[in-house]
Amino acid sequence: MAHFAEINEDNIVTQVIVVHNNELLNGAEESEEKGINFCESIFGHRNWVQTSYNSNIRYNFAGIGFTWDPDNNAFYTPKPYPSWSLDGDFIWQAPVEYPDDGERYTWDEDNQEWDLITE
Repeated sequence: MAHFAEINEDNIVTQVIVVHNNELLNGAEESEEKGINFCESIFGHRNWVQTSYNSNIRYNFAGIGFTWDPDNNAFYTPKPYPSWSLDGDFIWQAPVEYPDDGERYTWDEDNQEWDLITE
Protein backbone atom coordinates (compact mmCIF):
# COMPACT_ATOMS: atom_id res chain seq x y z
CA MET A 1 0.00 0.00 0.00
CA ALA A 2 1.07 3.54 -0.69
CA HIS A 3 0.14 6.72 1.16
CA PHE A 4 -0.59 10.13 -0.32
CA ALA A 5 -0.92 13.44 1.51
CA GLU A 6 -3.19 16.22 0.35
CA ILE A 7 -1.47 19.60 0.67
CA ASN A 8 -3.35 22.90 0.95
CA GLU A 9 -2.29 26.31 -0.40
CA ASP A 10 -0.28 26.95 2.80
CA ASN A 11 1.68 23.67 2.39
CA ILE A 12 -0.16 22.05 5.31
CA VAL A 13 -1.29 18.42 5.12
CA THR A 14 -5.09 18.21 5.27
CA GLN A 15 -5.51 14.44 4.86
CA VAL A 16 -3.52 11.27 4.24
CA ILE A 17 -5.03 8.40 2.29
CA VAL A 18 -4.03 4.86 1.41
CA VAL A 19 -3.81 3.87 -2.25
CA HIS A 20 -3.51 0.26 -3.36
CA ASN A 21 -0.23 -0.51 -5.11
CA ASN A 22 -2.13 -1.62 -8.22
CA GLU A 23 -3.07 2.02 -8.79
CA LEU A 24 0.61 2.98 -8.91
CA LEU A 25 1.81 0.42 -11.41
CA ASN A 26 3.22 1.61 -14.69
CA GLY A 27 4.08 -1.79 -16.12
CA ALA A 28 6.11 -3.46 -13.38
CA GLU A 29 7.30 -0.17 -11.84
CA GLU A 30 5.45 1.91 -9.25
CA SER A 31 4.85 5.51 -10.27
CA GLU A 32 4.10 8.36 -7.89
CA GLU A 33 2.57 10.25 -10.81
CA LYS A 34 0.05 7.46 -11.38
CA GLY A 35 -0.84 7.57 -7.70
CA ILE A 36 -1.36 11.33 -7.85
CA ASN A 37 -3.54 10.91 -10.95
CA PHE A 38 -5.58 8.30 -9.10
CA CYS A 39 -6.09 10.64 -6.12
CA GLU A 40 -7.11 13.48 -8.42
CA SER A 41 -9.58 11.23 -10.25
CA ILE A 42 -11.35 10.49 -6.94
CA PHE A 43 -11.05 13.79 -5.07
CA GLY A 44 -10.73 16.26 -7.94
CA HIS A 45 -7.67 18.25 -8.92
CA ARG A 46 -5.81 18.89 -5.69
CA ASN A 47 -2.21 18.91 -4.57
CA TRP A 48 -1.09 15.36 -3.63
CA VAL A 49 2.35 14.15 -2.54
CA GLN A 50 3.37 10.58 -1.78
CA THR A 51 4.53 9.90 1.77
CA SER A 52 6.16 6.81 3.24
CA TYR A 53 4.91 5.01 6.35
CA ASN A 54 8.49 3.81 6.88
CA SER A 55 9.90 7.32 6.23
CA ASN A 56 11.80 5.94 3.23
CA ILE A 57 11.10 9.14 1.33
CA ARG A 58 10.57 12.74 2.37
CA TYR A 59 12.07 12.27 5.85
CA ASN A 60 8.85 11.77 7.84
CA PHE A 61 5.49 10.11 7.32
CA ALA A 62 2.99 12.91 6.74
CA GLY A 63 0.15 13.52 9.18
CA ILE A 64 -2.70 15.98 9.30
CA GLY A 65 -1.30 19.37 10.29
CA PHE A 66 2.25 18.57 9.14
CA THR A 67 4.08 21.00 6.86
CA TRP A 68 5.17 20.06 3.34
CA ASP A 69 8.47 21.71 2.39
CA PRO A 70 8.69 21.37 -1.40
CA ASP A 71 12.13 23.00 -1.57
CA ASN A 72 13.60 20.29 0.66
CA ASN A 73 11.21 17.50 -0.37
CA ALA A 74 10.30 16.94 3.29
CA PHE A 75 7.37 16.61 5.67
CA TYR A 76 7.67 17.73 9.29
CA THR A 77 5.46 18.07 12.36
CA PRO A 78 4.09 21.37 13.67
CA LYS A 79 6.66 23.31 15.69
CA PRO A 80 6.21 22.32 19.35
CA TYR A 81 7.80 25.43 20.91
CA PRO A 82 9.07 28.77 19.54
CA SER A 83 12.66 28.07 20.65
CA TRP A 84 12.99 24.73 18.86
CA SER A 85 14.65 24.35 15.46
CA LEU A 86 14.59 21.75 12.70
CA ASP A 87 17.59 19.46 12.35
CA GLY A 88 18.91 18.03 9.09
CA ASP A 89 16.38 15.18 9.27
CA PHE A 90 13.46 17.60 9.71
CA ILE A 91 12.91 16.70 13.37
CA TRP A 92 12.34 19.51 15.88
CA GLN A 93 15.14 19.82 18.44
CA ALA A 94 15.11 21.70 21.73
CA PRO A 95 17.87 24.26 22.33
CA VAL A 96 18.99 22.09 25.26
CA GLU A 97 19.63 18.39 24.77
CA TYR A 98 17.18 16.00 26.44
CA PRO A 99 18.78 14.48 29.58
CA ASP A 100 20.10 10.96 29.10
CA ASP A 101 19.56 9.62 32.60
CA GLY A 102 16.55 7.34 32.12
CA GLU A 103 14.14 9.82 33.76
CA ARG A 104 11.17 11.51 32.08
CA TYR A 105 11.11 15.24 31.42
CA THR A 106 8.86 17.91 29.96
CA TRP A 107 10.07 21.05 28.21
CA ASP A 108 9.76 24.39 30.07
CA GLU A 109 9.72 27.02 27.33
CA ASP A 110 9.83 29.99 29.73
CA ASN A 111 13.03 28.80 31.41
CA GLN A 112 14.48 26.99 28.39
CA GLU A 113 15.11 23.79 30.32
CA TRP A 114 13.86 20.26 30.85
CA ASP A 115 11.79 19.74 33.99
CA LEU A 116 11.82 16.35 35.68
CA ILE A 117 8.38 14.71 35.75
CA THR A 118 7.61 13.52 39.26
CA GLU A 119 4.50 11.45 39.75
